Amino acid sequence: MTLVVQKYGGSSLSDAESIKRVAHRIVETAKAGNEVCVVVSAMGDTTDELLDLAQEVSPLPPPREMDMLLTAGERISMALVAMSIANIGHTVRSFTGSQAGVITDGEHGKAKIIDVTPGRIRSALDDGHIVIVAGFQGVSQTTKEITTLGRGGSDTTAVALAAALGADVCEIYSDVDGVFTADPRIVPTARKLDRISHEEMLELAAHGAKILHLRCVEYARRYNMPIHVRSSFSHKEGTWVTTEGENVEEPIIAGVTHDRHEAKVTIIGVPDSPGHAAEIFQALATARINVDIIVQNVSAVETGLTDISFTLNGSEGQTAMEVLNAIQAKVGFDSLVYDDQIGQVSLVGAGMRTNPGVSATFFTALADAGINIEMISTSEIRISVVTRVDRLDDAVRALHTAFGLDSESGEAVVYGGTGR
Repeated sequence: MTLVVQKYGGSSLSDAESIKRVAHRIVETAKAGNEVCVVVSAMGDTTDELLDLAQEVSPLPPPREMDMLLTAGERISMALVAMSIANIGHTVRSFTGSQAGVITDGEHGKAKIIDVTPGRIRSALDDGHIVIVAGFQGVSQTTKEITTLGRGGSDTTAVALAAALGADVCEIYSDVDGVFTADPRIVPTARKLDRISHEEMLELAAHGAKILHLRCVEYARRYNMPIHVRSSFSHKEGTWVTTEGENVEEPIIAGVTHDRHEAKVTIIGVPDSPGHAAEIFQALATARINVDIIVQNVSAVETGLTDISFTLNGSEGQTAMEVLNAIQAKVGFDSLVYDDQIGQVSLVGAGMRTNPGVSATFFTALADAGINIEMISTSEIRISVVTRVDRLDDAVRALHTAFGLDSESGEAVVYGGTGR
């Protein structure tokens, strides 16, 4: 008997009719002879609505209470999906993250999974039940408090459970038919990829692609877990994310991705001597702030000072500025400049390793579109640049066309979701 772990996102569970449709799909999977464990996200925009509500009652809500609030969204979905399955006539059991054995560290808001002990799930499956698990949440190993895994954490829950249960596949359902060469909301002619490697998917997820959560892909690669990304609104074959993607000779490029939620901090007048950069980034690390692109200018000979710029998620911008202001006297830099009107566009493809001319085509396409580049970062299979956020969509479309990624078979379909 095949064990299938499925995950359904909020757009697939937006209302009662959507929940009924998903329930029928789950039961069909079970009737096909599979054991089925399902991870669910909160309905529609529930998480955003709860965040808004929290901000209305408290500008700085306690992290513990915020986790208690936000996990309610997934518990609602979990129960409603289970009720709908029971109404169809199949036996079902629902579990919260802690009941499912998702053990995390104690960091509220962005906890990391450190172990999964799915004993109760395994017993329920052995008894012939469909299992529904609330995603995005777990329980701290040390404090026994409820924790959340951060936005997109239901993907990570699903892959972690699939690995712990020894599942044959983890199916991630959303409102698009798979992984596309660009966001279909920006590039309607984006093509669906049949297969993509974990390595390429990691780069796409790390640089703005929202179809899969970065930690989910990291987990899948670590445990060699195949992921099937598909739509809950159709029965089309989706995209398989596996250890081996397409032949690395074809295509050269897997896709173009973007992130409009970036910000840039420039530290002006840093003494150009050993240890100062270490002090700056150690302070940011202590505050658990993730830094992306880093650029240090050549120091001025007459002053011995340099400027350091870096990008980070815009949601962490205020915290980063507070951290840096606190160490200004110690480090001895002159001032800080904060810019939240930037975006990042990235080109990803394993074939870039062996194909010359990719960089030339990349920068020519942006130049022809009149798009100015502020920062550049590369890896073996990726080129990323920072530009003005109001030109980001133009940059994505220019690169997508320049590398021949536009589909000739019609427009990509986005079935649901508000894009909030």
